[in-house]
Amino acid sequence: MIGAIFGDIVGSRYEFRNTKTKNFELFAKGCHFTDDSVMTLAVAKALLQYDKTQDLKVFQDILITSMHTYGNAYPYAGYGGNFSWWLIKKSRLPYQSFGNGSAMRVSPIGWYANSLEEVLSLAKVSAEVTHNHPDGIKGAVVTAGSVYLAKTGASKEKIKKFIESYYPLNFTLDEIRPSYTFDVSCSGSVPQAMQAFLESDSFEDTVRNAVSIGGDSDTIAAIAGSVAEAFYGMSEEQKATALSYLTEELKETVWEFDQKYK
Repeated sequence: MIGAIFGDIVGSRYEFRNTKTKNFELFAKGCHFTDDSVMTLAVAKALLQYDKTQDLKVFQDILITSMHTYGNAYPYAGYGGNFSWWLIKKSRLPYQSFGNGSAMRVSPIGWYANSLEEVLSLAKVSAEVTHNHPDGIKGAVVTAGSVYLAKTGASKEKIKKFIESYYPLNFTLDEIRPSYTFDVSCSGSVPQAMQAFLESDSFEDTVRNAVSIGGDSDTIAAIAGSVAEAFYGMSEEQKATALSYLTEELKETVWEFDQKYK
């Protein structure tokens, strides 16, 4: 989960000023946490409040309330237009989104769950509170499933096979880097984030890969970073640097979740 926050913060200053190189300073002026981190922690908080013996509809209700609470506490975190209205109105109805918001926030489920089956069901219902379009659900399922597989020691080959059961990975980063542009859909950003992880040799290299292709940099790096953390781990320095950008309230959610599930 901290890997998603790390990627979000590193990618934040490149979201609208893309870079097409891996040679950049990870943390510099202009870096900040965005809606990716806020909603990731809203999911984490909901999982802390959810009792597994309860119906998944109960989890959805808890999650909606948590997302409203965290989202309205940080109203300028950079939410998309439809999601902003969902927050302001405190709506409890989804709006058929297929954007990458469902994938950017889902990584805590990969740490929380005890089986791939549980991951996939929780990821699905977590997406459906807003992103109930099939593509929105797919992005969440692939991301959470990949985090879970990485956490439980799966090889890159096995993780890639899982991803390819949902998305074709018929490209390399070098092939798409020159022409890849801003795309906030799950289908246009989740496969790219996964390829950034699959082509990497470390946690940091994953984040650099993700940012280097351009596009929705903070979200692509958050998604890729969430899987890379589970696969490679993170140093204490990397964790501390990412957490230093958060408010005390958000840090507390990270610590509470990590103590219980990691």
